[in-house]
Amino acid sequence: MIYILAIIALIMIIGLIVSLRTGKAISAGNSEYDKEIHENIQRHPILLNPVFLTYIIAIGAVLVYIIYLAFT
Repeated sequence: MIYILAIIALIMIIGLIVSLRTGKAISAGNSEYDKEIHENIQRHPILLNPVFLTYIIAIGAVLVYIIYLAFT
């Protein structure tokens, strides 16, 4: 069971890395055509992005569950 959760966590981390790289590539290519971004989002681009928040929360939940199973 722990191995399955570890594999799921690894897949989620890889997905996060791919998403970050894709986001950087797209923003570099479309930077000329972007509209003005709200000031709060400019200061915290990752924290106010729901996709990244989902990754962060899901990875945290899986890690907590793995640690819980390891100590029980």
